Amino acid sequence: MTINENAMKTPKIRFAGFTDAWEQCELGNVADIVGGGTPSTSNPEYWNGEIDWYSPVEIGEQIYVSGSQKKISELGLQKSSAKILPVGTVLFTSRAGIGNTAILAKEGCTNQGFQSIIPHENELDSYFIYSRTHELKRYGEVTGAGSTFVEVSGKQMAKMPILLPKVEEQRKIGGFFKELDHLITLHQRKLDLLKTYKKGMLQKMFPKGDENIPEVRFSGFTDAWEQCRLGDLANIVRGASPRPIQDPKWFDNDSDVGWLRIADVTEQDGRIRYLEQKISKLGQEKTRVLTEPHLLLSIAATVGKPVVNYIKTGVHDGFLIFLNPKFDREFMFQWLEMFRPLWQRYGQPGSQVNLNSDLVKNQEIFLPSKEEQEKIGDFFTQIDHLITLHQRELDKAKELKKALLQKMFV
Repeated sequence: MTINENAMKTPKIRFAGFTDAWEQCELGNVADIVGGGTPSTSNPEYWNGEIDWYSPVEIGEQIYVSGSQKKISELGLQKSSAKILPVGTVLFTSRAGIGNTAILAKEGCTNQGFQSIIPHENELDSYFIYSRTHELKRYGEVTGAGSTFVEVSGKQMAKMPILLPKVEEQRKIGGFFKELDHLITLHQRKLDLLKTYKKGMLQKMFPKGDENIPEVRFSGFTDAWEQCRLGDLANIVRGASPRPIQDPKWFDNDSDVGWLRIADVTEQDGRIRYLEQKISKLGQEKTRVLTEPHLLLSIAATVGKPVVNYIKTGVHDGFLIFLNPKFDREFMFQWLEMFRPLWQRYGQPGSQVNLNSDLVKNQEIFLPSKEEQEKIGDFFTQIDHLITLHQRELDKAKELKKALLQKMFV
């Protein structure tokens, strides 16, 4: 083997002590590829036993699986082509969404929507091959065939070419990515808990329905909240868009005024701190330009999403602007976040909601004193800050994994 060939079979990053080139082989040389089966659904004796029996829809975000939604009996196992798979098997969905994987933490079996990978002892590490899910998926999608739906067979999976180091190095790499995945899972769990907590507090810190006192409030506040209309609390106007919007004369990369689009709202979760597209001087004459932070409400595409611009912003006609507000901006941002699902009543079932300024102006709201508004706004701002921090840490961990997957495998 030449030096260049050796380099091509060596990852860019590896653990100390490992210098050998990785060796080319087929997946079937280092693992058994096992399909599944389904016992007759008309025979109750085959079902509700104690053997885990997985279907592809159960394989999602979780890395390890140890309990299936449906279970079969010993008789059901015997009367189907399903086989008991040992702990450490990498389940691989082979149809209807090729390439989802999970590691068996408890022995079980699958239906025919899998071609599961049983690593040979001392030849293939479970977490090492699980970490190469993106390669398995790509191979399955390219190799699979079918007229009704694409499916990859066990024979095809067994022929998958793969470069492998010695099993000791596989275990090192697998263990490393296991720790990294654990870190990602922890960040995701914290983020999910915070979002769930915020959702619960939004329901408790604003009055429900026609009630004028919330379930939870800060100490020292006892007065009932006052009912009013949103239109009484601000001058609510619609943004404006130059037409035709595709005309390049409306935009200028050197402008200091950004152009707000719905895509920016979803990407930044309503907190607009940067805008990639800039609107020209000519375009600014055809829209509404905000030079200071304002509360906005989206009324197209992502309907009912509250928005605050923290930079100079041109606002198109898919948004309402709350001018000259008589409320605390953060309080109202959070109230609109809480109320967002309720705008659905203005849409027909199965169709998109069509909000307009009159509907928003006439929406009734219960409002506390300015001091209590500020307390509530500050409370949720702190939660939003924590959510942003955890989201940032999660994104960094995912980006790190993505980069290392490219550099620690050949």
